Amino acid sequence: MIPESFIQELLARVDIVDVVGRYVQLRKGGANLLGLCPFHNEKTPSFTVSPTKQFYHCFGCGAHGSALHFLTEHTGATFPEAVRTLASSVGMTVPEEPRSPKQRAVERERKAESSRQRDILDKAQAHYRAALKQSPQAVAYLKKRGLSGEIAAHYGLGWASAERRGLAAVFEHYDDPALIESGLVVESEDGRRHDRFRARVMFPIHNGRGQLIGFGGRLIEPGEPKYLNSPETSLFSKGNELYGLHEARAGIRTEGCVLVVEGYMDVVALAQFGLNNAVATLGTSTTPTHVQKLCRASDRIIFSFDGDGAGRKAAWRALQACLPWVGEAVAMRFLFLPEGQDPDSYVRAYGVQALRAYLDEAQSLSRFLLDELSARHDLREAEGRAACVHEARPLLRQMPEGGYRLQVEREFAQLVRLTPDELTQMLQAAGGTEAPVVGAAAVGTGAGGASRGRGAPEPTGAAGAPWDGEAPWDGSGDVGFTGSWEAPDDAPPWLGQAHEPPRPSGGARARGAGKRPQGARSVTPLARRLLQLLLAHPALVDGLGDQQLELLAHHPHLGLVRELVALASASRGRHAGALLEAADPDSDLAQAIRDLSTEVMMQELPEPEAEWRDALRQIELQVVQARCDRLIEMGIHTDEQRRHYLELSQRLARLKRRTG
Repeated sequence: MIPESFIQELLARVDIVDVVGRYVQLRKGGANLLGLCPFHNEKTPSFTVSPTKQFYHCFGCGAHGSALHFLTEHTGATFPEAVRTLASSVGMTVPEEPRSPKQRAVERERKAESSRQRDILDKAQAHYRAALKQSPQAVAYLKKRGLSGEIAAHYGLGWASAERRGLAAVFEHYDDPALIESGLVVESEDGRRHDRFRARVMFPIHNGRGQLIGFGGRLIEPGEPKYLNSPETSLFSKGNELYGLHEARAGIRTEGCVLVVEGYMDVVALAQFGLNNAVATLGTSTTPTHVQKLCRASDRIIFSFDGDGAGRKAAWRALQACLPWVGEAVAMRFLFLPEGQDPDSYVRAYGVQALRAYLDEAQSLSRFLLDELSARHDLREAEGRAACVHEARPLLRQMPEGGYRLQVEREFAQLVRLTPDELTQMLQAAGGTEAPVVGAAAVGTGAGGASRGRGAPEPTGAAGAPWDGEAPWDGSGDVGFTGSWEAPDDAPPWLGQAHEPPRPSGGARARGAGKRPQGARSVTPLARRLLQLLLAHPALVDGLGDQQLELLAHHPHLGLVRELVALASASRGRHAGALLEAADPDSDLAQAIRDLSTEVMMQELPEPEAEWRDALRQIELQVVQARCDRLIEMGIHTDEQRRHYLELSQRLARLKRRTG
């Protein structure tokens, strides 16, 4: 693995303008540079590159990222390949983390095996593509389905002949065990071998990096199974892959959504009509891994199913896989085509605009969930309503806590004639309603003060010094304040939102750890502003002292801000592009950075330090006010309580003068 510290040093030395400028013609546009976006078709430049933030962003399609991300997205390079390309351009040598001889040997063997399997698959693919041109039967079938030669070539379609050992003409050693391991050849119990795919149109399956990992084959004559996939191999797992996702990335950005269909032919046929945003599962139900990849591809997902009983059952299984990922930041919808129709037949019968209109009317996930639950039980009877609640409990508990879940629960409570509080009590009694724990908190709330991310350096600048002449808080004498702060009744709106789910204190999140569904954590206006400031000016963390860290640690709505502070401290990333690369790509923090990319790109503040200090004062004012209100609510009975209240009141008055 490539050390994170090297990646950050590389991004600090590479100029994104030079990297992007090799592929996109850029011109000066104020503080930034402008050009035509390479990720979607446009005539007016909306693609912006910031030299100060080392970040690119397209205001048209939303594509954004660092120099590394640009290379992986635009050239199709893997992450290690992109790192090595950039490193060579600035004269750096990519180090490898120390590993034992045994680990290195295992890694070499694994890479060699993967490389060998890919070579075998590539040879087979070349054979299948050449065979298609020589098969009038297969070409006639594709023409009958309305596919052009251009679309067939774009998706790499091929043909596996009916011969039992057709691949023997490709591989000299047909008895090579690697042919079985790659899934191309089957060996019977008596030791005889034959090709797995015969008399089928071949659909190559690529992973997210565009690498060939397997095949799907479709019969063109009556027979079973109509569709046949490669078996599970070290490269291919159908529960983890989506057909057409790599090819659909540009179309997904253009259409603003990803359409999930049931077969390869649907994907290819829709592309023939200009709908290039379709993907398909590979003969299996939608899995959580599928949903995770879909959420990364787009914030709007539409599942298309047949309108018959089998289609609705498949949709119900897909819904259950989606539940841990639902939220305000992603829209999931379900489309049920008329019985006997699939996307391919529908678009041929009624045209692409009719299908687009139909997609706009797709049913929301929440509506499908509630309608399906209602249809399964007689809600006119107490027995039916009780059974409905029993079935809904595990489904509702899978959803992340937040505004979306709250809305669904309230609507469901009305269906079963319960109050929201009664439903909440029933869900808690059935095992609690806590959402999955988010990775490590960036700044802990332990009794010893704010803890920093693992490996993070001590803050410089104001660290350890009093802030605005005040002594650091140690919590002594703070009656009723233990870190689980409750907002006062007259608090501003952003303080009245639900608390974030608890997170264990500890180190900064490692790459790939603490994964969580997107959209599971809301961001308050104040937190959003702090995130914008830190992303645009990461060096602000260098001036954070213990008191500021304590403020962030004890505030219930600044979890993402705490994580970003720890990330910037631990990684030493000093521009937005570096921070995005350092963040776990599946974390809430990475999602927040992506969501804020537009505002960050537009933000040019003359005095960011002053705005940062003012925002921290606002936080302190709210916290001190809450402490005063808490003391009054509990009653001031002892001299110690009176002394503490007087200190807080004086502090509150000084803060109001400074912020007024």
